[in-house]
Amino acid sequence: MTTRNIPYFGKYYLVPLFVLIFNSINFCAQDSGIQNVLAYIKQASIYYGEEDYEASMSYFDQAEEIAKEIRHDSLLSVIYTRKGHIHLRDGKNKNALTAYTKALDIAELTEYKELEITANSGLIVILRRMNRLDKALKIAHRSLKLIPHTKFYKKEGHASIVILASEVHLDQEQYDSTLHYIEKGLEISKELGYQEAILDLYIKKGMVYYYQKKYDKSLSFLVQAKDILSQKEIENKSFPLINTSYFIASCYYQQGYYDLAISILLDSINRFEKNDLFKPPAIRSHLLLANCYNEKKEYEKANQWRSTYVKLNESYQNDKDQTVDIIHERETKKLQKEITHIRADQIKDKQAKNQIFWILLLTTTALICFVFMYFKRQRSNRTLFNKLIQEINDLESISQGAINKEESRKEIIIDDQKVQEIIKGLEKLEIQEYFLKSECNLRSMAKKLKTNATYLSKIINIHKEKNFTDYINELRIEYVIKRLKDDNKFRSFSIQSIAKEIGYKSSYSLVKHFKAKTGINPSFYIKSLDKQHVDSKINV
Repeated sequence: MTTRNIPYFGKYYLVPLFVLIFNSINFCAQDSGIQNVLAYIKQASIYYGEEDYEASMSYFDQAEEIAKEIRHDSLLSVIYTRKGHIHLRDGKNKNALTAYTKALDIAELTEYKELEITANSGLIVILRRMNRLDKALKIAHRSLKLIPHTKFYKKEGHASIVILASEVHLDQEQYDSTLHYIEKGLEISKELGYQEAILDLYIKKGMVYYYQKKYDKSLSFLVQAKDILSQKEIENKSFPLINTSYFIASCYYQQGYYDLAISILLDSINRFEKNDLFKPPAIRSHLLLANCYNEKKEYEKANQWRSTYVKLNESYQNDKDQTVDIIHERETKKLQKEITHIRADQIKDKQAKNQIFWILLLTTTALICFVFMYFKRQRSNRTLFNKLIQEINDLESISQGAINKEESRKEIIIDDQKVQEIIKGLEKLEIQEYFLKSECNLRSMAKKLKTNATYLSKIINIHKEKNFTDYINELRIEYVIKRLKDDNKFRSFSIQSIAKEIGYKSSYSLVKHFKAKTGINPSFYIKSLDKQHVDSKINV
């Protein structure tokens, strides 16, 4: 549900890097080559600011060719980072990750931390898209520690990394930390007059209050963001416009103003460029529009927009899966590189040759084990899936008499009349599927059962033999397991949408609890059900 923005380094972002590069150059035979590279980078940056990414990429390609010839690492790192930003804006996650990886590999060879920070800013965005939030936050915090010792301190680059840190905390639903970084970012940005960052931070502040269901407060910041977009000279307005419109419409949708939400969404979608379609808030705008029409009982329009959403989301998810593979590949290469360094340090005498042999043997064995474990895990997932389906079928075949017998057995050991009333109330709420509501918590449930939270918690602990959180999570996961099995349309929803449908605020919560319950990821369960459905049709 959060924005998938790229870092706002603004049109001045390359200036501190140029200063560093010029200071490090010994102007001799390479002078003309360096001047040519800088000229191409400057021209590419102009097109980048105008969002003409094809022309920008062409100039960066020419700059890269010359930089390779003169073997200038710092320039190459700048070029690869900028190319990564272009791919990121174009929604090409796989290409972006490749470019950032090259930039970081080169940055490690230089003494300039600015190069590492700039490339890491793009890598953080990629990791967020892949839901690798802990790793993204670790990189963001490392960059923030490095910044005071660089030319970025209290400059636009500093504000950009603070913004990224706020985004990761927002993804993790850590709203107090998010607001902390937002305020810190606003302090730096207002001092610099950095309108792009101020705009982005107002949008994020609106998002925080949206998730806290403070819709009027959310709208106040989102409207301020829209005012900045209409009055100020902001580069790259496309994404913030889409994102702002989406969350304003979402606020109206939550308040029941469906016509107003539809008007905003249609106006936003009609302004989309071709490249905008695969940006997450643009994709979600189609789903929100479908939901609005569904609430108005205009089901034909709802199905039309939902169908468009499914197609766009499938394309986005496929690209995301490819990017995850590259992340794993890069981490494996990094591990191998670290092993190589360890070997080199240990080679001091003849005995080191034996050490290298054993390390190589262990590494090979580890890689073989990794491959073996991967395929074993795949088989295990299939086994768990089949077991899960069998359990569902077994549960569905249990006679009502057996259920009544179990209920009668439980009633025998419940003596207190008040406890019996609460147990019956819990059963009624289960039938009403109250546990699927996002506002379902211990306090709200206790209020519905006309008791206090402490007493209800004790009853659940004793009679359900689990704490309240486990009780609710188990009901939600059992519900989603069965509904996914029975409802093929529900299976076409994104994991994020399924999570919202059953009361979770994020896909992370659904994945965590689903895997804890079943041993497999919901995405694997859905794919297996779809495959089973197709196979059954073929057999028929």
